[in-house]
Amino acid sequence: MPLHEKAKIMDAEAVDKSLARIAHEIIEKNKDIGELSVVGIRTRGAFLGERLTAKIRDIAGKDIPFGILDITLYRDDLTTIAEQPVVHKTEIEFDIHDKVIILVDDVLYTGRTIRCALDALIDFGRPKSIQLAVLVDRGHRELPIRADYAGKNIPTSQKEVVQVRIKEVDGVDEVIVEEKPA
Repeated sequence: MPLHEKAKIMDAEAVDKSLARIAHEIIEKNKDIGELSVVGIRTRGAFLGERLTAKIRDIAGKDIPFGILDITLYRDDLTTIAEQPVVHKTEIEFDIHDKVIILVDDVLYTGRTIRCALDALIDFGRPKSIQLAVLVDRGHRELPIRADYAGKNIPTSQKEVVQVRIKEVDGVDEVIVEEKPA
């Protein structure tokens, strides 16, 4: 089912500015940068998390730990996404106990991906708190989950799809709203 491109919501400059603004907001809210760690949800959330970590380091002048979380086995729709889902490695090489974790993903929609990520993170320890940073919040929550930091809020309909494309995966940084055919 081919999708029809409806609108380009963000270009490369807007993506970069949103990440910079989120980095500033994180630093402002979290006075002790030494407590922070960033964990990106594989795939696009991991690359966005890596960029966000670099921006926080550049602004605050301090390195913070960064990790990558694979949530494949925690998904509640595992049997519907693929016959043989591909599981990638989770790379959290630091202790998350008593840390403030900034969990990063590309799009917040129903909240189910974040619920899976929270379950997966708790298997690694008990953080002091978990804050959620997303590039796009498109609404339509099915679970009581909200973003602490959002690059852009995009009101969408159920027949629309938000595509986040990033250069590390897709060769370009942009956010597109597409529409499913009637």
